[in-house]
Amino acid sequence: MHIISYKKIRDFNQIHSNAENPLNHWYRIAKNTDFNSFAEVKALFPSADQVGNFVVFNIGGNNFRLIALLRYKINRLFIRSILTHSEYDKNEWKEDTWYQNSKK
Repeated sequence: MHIISYKKIRDFNQIHSNAENPLNHWYRIAKNTDFNSFAEVKALFPSADQVGNFVVFNIGGNNFRLIALLRYKINRLFIRSILTHSEYDKNEWKEDTWYQNSKK
């Protein structure tokens, strides 16, 4: 899967150093897997959830959330947000226009 963009992981790791190992572990797995459906994502990442048109990955024992838009046909995963558990619970990530477009 082509992941766009690793920069979001790097930036998050600078603020939350304890996220570095689990995020890099997730990245290595996702980068080397060609997902064709959410069922395949769920098989590899059992805690992943489909929320609107996004896939939410629990990272680091549920301490962090990585929110992504997956385009299976073109083999692309767009990282939209990486959040702490408490940031995720505020639901501000749902203001993302890519998420909003899924609600129309």
